[in-house]
Amino acid sequence: MSADWSTSPTGTLTSGGKSLEYACWGPGPDIAPTIVLLHEGLGCVALWRDFPQRLADATGWGVFVFSRVGYGQSDPAVLPRPLDYMTREAIDVLPEVLDQIGFRTGILFGHSDGATIAAIHAGSVVDHRVRGLVLMAPHFFTEPMGLAAIAEARMAWEKGDLPAKLGKYHANAEVAFKGWNDAWLAPGFQDWDVSDVIDYIRVPALAIQGKDDQYGTLAQLDEIVDHSYAPVDTLVLENCQHAPHLECTDKVLEEVAEFVVRLERIEAAQPEGDLTNFAL
Repeated sequence: MSADWSTSPTGTLTSGGKSLEYACWGPGPDIAPTIVLLHEGLGCVALWRDFPQRLADATGWGVFVFSRVGYGQSDPAVLPRPLDYMTREAIDVLPEVLDQIGFRTGILFGHSDGATIAAIHAGSVVDHRVRGLVLMAPHFFTEPMGLAAIAEARMAWEKGDLPAKLGKYHANAEVAFKGWNDAWLAPGFQDWDVSDVIDYIRVPALAIQGKDDQYGTLAQLDEIVDHSYAPVDTLVLENCQHAPHLECTDKVLEEVAEFVVRLERIEAAQPEGDLTNFAL
């Protein structure tokens, strides 16, 4: 089933034989560019809260959100997840989703795991429809402090109220949590590193991170700044942890809206579009 937000602003689509829930705001892809939001490792459509609507209002672009397999009201995932699950999402699943929604042009806006998926897609898939990236709290490699925080999350799952909290948003909270947590804490994941995809990104990016992010240091942003061939703008937020869109909403919206305006200016100046020749 294809997503058509002119008639169905919420619903399900099918990718890889799995049903995925979606929701959309603002104009459709036939009217304006589209921002595709890719959620974090414990996220889903509902956990973006009112951010998608506010993002559509701030930019004038359409905003499309979906829950990956194993999250929200989408079909459950088969566990354990493969340790390259983010690469599989970027290369195998996301292109099919973009095709189904009639994606014409726009940006990928990912948070945490979703930011990594967006970066891998941009660096691995030839998709000229993707004209820019917003990478919020991205992960390109593991860090000891991040793995320690994920281990603390496991304790909260086993001994705290995290199952009840996640159960409000996920049809199968255990699948959602363990699919993420078990993969990151698997012994083989300590050497996980996808930073090589940055060398192949050819569209501008806005990289956002909270200075107090408990899951990653600013070395993650340094990696994309140092190695991207395309221009990269950064936003480091004081007194902010892992969810800038919820902790510093107004500033994130302001920066993304300005990024969108710059992309539109670049497109107007060079419609055939080697965006890498322009500084943001």
